[in-house]
Amino acid sequence: MLVRVLVFAGIIAVAATQVPSLLNTQLATEESPAPAVDTSSPTQQASLVSLPHGSVLLPAGVGGHYQGDFKINGRPVQGMIDTGATYVAINESTARRLGISGSDLDYRYTTQTANGPSKVALVKLDRLEIGTIRVRDVEAVVSKDGALNTTLIGMSFLKKLNSYGVENGSLRLTQ
Repeated sequence: MLVRVLVFAGIIAVAATQVPSLLNTQLATEESPAPAVDTSSPTQQASLVSLPHGSVLLPAGVGGHYQGDFKINGRPVQGMIDTGATYVAINESTARRLGISGSDLDYRYTTQTANGPSKVALVKLDRLEIGTIRVRDVEAVVSKDGALNTTLIGMSFLKKLNSYGVENGSLRLTQ
């Protein structure tokens, strides 16, 4: 008799921990339309999930990094979220592709990077977009091509959002 009570109590304990999450998943599916998955970039490690109301989810990619297809000044750019970067950071080649002239770049600022100090130019991006999120007037730095090989989406973009945070292995950005 005691064994039956213990087995029954174990089943109840497992059900109590698993049923609420199953119900939440089912309710979320019923209450909101299915998220649109952006598959425009076959090389992207994780697909962007656009949610209603100006939110997107970026699943963690290889190495736990949050990467996605952004648009800067209307042009596509692959970028990686970097909460340790004060500004959005792009290299000279990307800046030229975005319409920022080399003559507009004044490399008078010094920044500390993982590889040591580096000279950068301060610029303002007209707009930076990801999914349904659009942010205007984002400060960015431009570095020499050899100093930066990827676009970093830093705090100058993130601080203009209402919120951002990790949930269930994905980074949620909300405008």
